[in-house]
Amino acid sequence: MSGIVLSNAVRQNLSSLQATADLLATTQSRLSTGKKVNTALDNPTNFFTAASLDSRSSDINNLLDGISNGIQIIQAANTGITSLTKLVDSAKSIANQALQSVAGYSSKSSVSTTIAGATSDDLRGTSTYTNGLAQSIGLQDGQATPGVVSSSTLLGGVAATNTGAAVAGITTSTALSALGSNKPVAGDKLTVNGHTITFASGDAPGAATLPTGSGVSGQLVTDGKGNSTVYLNSGTVGDVLKAIDVASGVQKVSITGGNATISNSSGTNAAINGTDQIVLSTSTGSDLSITGNNTLLSAFGLNSGATGTGTFKADRTANTTAGAGVSRTNMIQAGSTLSINGKTITFADAAIPAAADYGFGKVGTKNVITDGNGNSTVYLQGGKIDDVLTAIDIASGAQTAPVSNGSATLAVTTGSEASKVLSGGQLQISSGLSADLNITGTGNALSALGLAGNQGTATSFSVARTATAGGITGKTLSFESFNGGSAVTVTIGDGTNGTVKSLADLNSKLSANNLTASIDTTGKLTISASNDYASSTIGSTESGGKIGGTAASLFSTPTAPVADVNAQTTRANLVTQYNNIIEQIKTTAQDASFNGVNLLGGDTL
Repeated sequence: MSGIVLSNAVRQNLSSLQATADLLATTQSRLSTGKKVNTALDNPTNFFTAASLDSRSSDINNLLDGISNGIQIIQAANTGITSLTKLVDSAKSIANQALQSVAGYSSKSSVSTTIAGATSDDLRGTSTYTNGLAQSIGLQDGQATPGVVSSSTLLGGVAATNTGAAVAGITTSTALSALGSNKPVAGDKLTVNGHTITFASGDAPGAATLPTGSGVSGQLVTDGKGNSTVYLNSGTVGDVLKAIDVASGVQKVSITGGNATISNSSGTNAAINGTDQIVLSTSTGSDLSITGNNTLLSAFGLNSGATGTGTFKADRTANTTAGAGVSRTNMIQAGSTLSINGKTITFADAAIPAAADYGFGKVGTKNVITDGNGNSTVYLQGGKIDDVLTAIDIASGAQTAPVSNGSATLAVTTGSEASKVLSGGQLQISSGLSADLNITGTGNALSALGLAGNQGTATSFSVARTATAGGITGKTLSFESFNGGSAVTVTIGDGTNGTVKSLADLNSKLSANNLTASIDTTGKLTISASNDYASSTIGSTESGGKIGGTAASLFSTPTAPVADVNAQTTRANLVTQYNNIIEQIKTTAQDASFNGVNLLGGDTL
């Protein structure tokens, strides 16, 4: 065989086949292992690099498996948490139902007191008042050496007269047209004590044609209020003198069916003396003042000058008997008024009217007529200081005087005091209970009654009631700790310096002690247990909350709560439902088969 010689081409082919076989073996090895390099002999560098990468790949695959398992655990935990959340929401819903449901008690434990006038804005209640008193300066009588007045001292003075100048041949029957060149003409006027006498042409109208309240006497027509008209055609001096007396209060008028009956009231009726002089008198209630044109006044001898406006006067004098009448200084001018808390007292220069002419109600035997609403008229002719005090008391409410059938029955208001004259001549004025008293006036009423101060210049006189603060003002109220709350002490006051005034203030203090307050329209203040402790009794050994403080005696004994059967049943059902859900939550969270329970227990991935 050694003699066999292969050609070069064969050797090349065999060598090529052997290389192909090696490649096939290598390829087969790679296909079977999936690796390009299977041993270190193939390629040491690549082999060891690939081995390292295979190891890392295995680690990564293991990590991916762990992450996948963690995701599954989290998903399972999320499912459980979602389930628990739904259960918690159900529990919250039941709890809200319990909060919104009617309390299990128809009434909670409470203490209460009624405070007159108390409101939610002001718990102090209405202040109470007692009658107040104040004094005028002392009034004097008319003695030469002045003494003091008493309640029976007359308000008026002693009537005085004044005589005019002589007018030749004048008599009461002298026609006005016969008084010469100065005789009155239509349109002339005289003013007498604030009243007007008017001269008119023609004759006086008949009684039937006069307006209601007016009356005719001779040639004089009066309105019944002191104003008159004298008719010139047939009028006489006597008609003018009557008109002056009616205006001055010396004579009074009674009107029936349009006819006026004129008669003396006080003082002396106007007359003409034996020397042709007109003699005019004041009334006891006011001085006389006649104002008019001097030319007209001269026709009657009453002028004070040749031309222009003139005045004829006569002044009363004071009664010099001890205590009989006031001094000139203390005489009230007719027409003066007092205004007392919206009520009016008028001073009239007249005797008190006959019963048929009262119009309102005469106060007993006094010289006072009242309308039953606090307004009065004091008649100066015969009027006394006591009459003024009575009128003031009627206006203030210190005394009542209801009117019935022309009569007013006087009575002192309970808790008040009638005004009176003190031993020193001072007027002691009561305020009454309804309001503080404030007196203003017109004319000289304030000063004449000593109500204008020592200088006589004050424009008002006041009498304040004595005020007592509301029922619980300044009192304290305390509660010991109630069901673990904070003990509280409050002082009722004006809301300053920590005091409590309003219901909101009180509730702000009580809330920390599990208490709440309310007040109704009658002023009843109730302090109750809060809803959370509706079953507790205030002041009990178990719950605490004992009441104390200076206001404690005003409050009732704590009441026990009263259960509401229906509400209790409803709330018991809600409690059962709530407890069942709580048990479901516990069971779900603690279930050993529950995937992810370890995470709920605090484990980490």
